[in-house]
Amino acid sequence: MLIIGLTGGIGSGKSTVCDGFAALGTPIIDADLVAREVVMPGTPGLTQVINQFGQGILTQDGSLDRNKLRELVFSDDTSRKRLEALLHPLIREEMDRRLARLKAPYAILAIPLLLEGGRRENIDRILVVDAEESQQIARACQRDRQNPEQIHAIIAAQCSRKDRLSAADDVIYNTGDLEHLNQQVTEMHNHYLRLAANNS
Repeated sequence: MLIIGLTGGIGSGKSTVCDGFAALGTPIIDADLVAREVVMPGTPGLTQVINQFGQGILTQDGSLDRNKLRELVFSDDTSRKRLEALLHPLIREEMDRRLARLKAPYAILAIPLLLEGGRRENIDRILVVDAEESQQIARACQRDRQNPEQIHAIIAAQCSRKDRLSAADDVIYNTGDLEHLNQQVTEMHNHYLRLAANNS
């Protein structure tokens, strides 16, 4: 099975692109969704995060306050690295478990920090979803109800746009309308089906 690692900066439109591939029947394993699951109440992952960062990162119902944790780790590089060291192995194990159960010509691993985390094993091609920084900020502010300064801090902590594009095997440009985006997704889907057929 051909494995595509999909990545892109915050607000680039990764989720929309994944939805487009999913609509065409492509299996998607989303690191963000897995990351939420490994810190659900009662999980070893949440216990480790509490032990590292204290009870202050919980909401009243005992679940993880993701906004509070995000503010904490993106304002402090050391905290961010500590959190990544805790959660990345748990996320990776669960994604690998799900991948092993799949049967398809190709599958997509959606990993926002694919390039920052250095995970390249088992990934055949890197697909980058690209957008202008101004578009990223506007979309992320609207979606997450955060101010532009917070989004700037997240962008600064991520791989640069230039480095991301230089690492890409394939690029989808989310700089126009949804119709243009979906057209690129369909073209890329057909491209991956051809590559998968050649591989087999």
